[in-house]
Amino acid sequence: MSEAPTPSDCLFCRFVSREIEPDVVAETDRSLAFRDINPQAPTHVLVVPKRHVENAGALAVHAEELADVVSLARDVAAAEGLDGGYRLVFNTGAEAGQTVFHAHLHVLGGRSMQWPPG
Repeated sequence: MSEAPTPSDCLFCRFVSREIEPDVVAETDRSLAFRDINPQAPTHVLVVPKRHVENAGALAVHAEELADVVSLARDVAAAEGLDGGYRLVFNTGAEAGQTVFHAHLHVLGGRSMQWPPG
């Protein structure tokens, strides 16, 4: 099993620090929202905690940060006009499809969502 990335080599940490400039949608003191570079819906925004946390399971023990990520996701959905509904998705671990090991919440909308997903 490979080692988890450190903040210095984490893509999303580089976005947070603006070493690489993402397409920012919204921001709080604790979280950053930016457009996904490979969108799976007309609206596909990622919301990340600014502090490096590997996945949603690790973020869950930090209630204030988790609440901030979800609250910013709600605000993004409203600003993007997703009044008809939207989906929030955390992929946790490689088998669930997590490819960047920095917790991130997908905000998906603008089309009908099917169930079950994937």
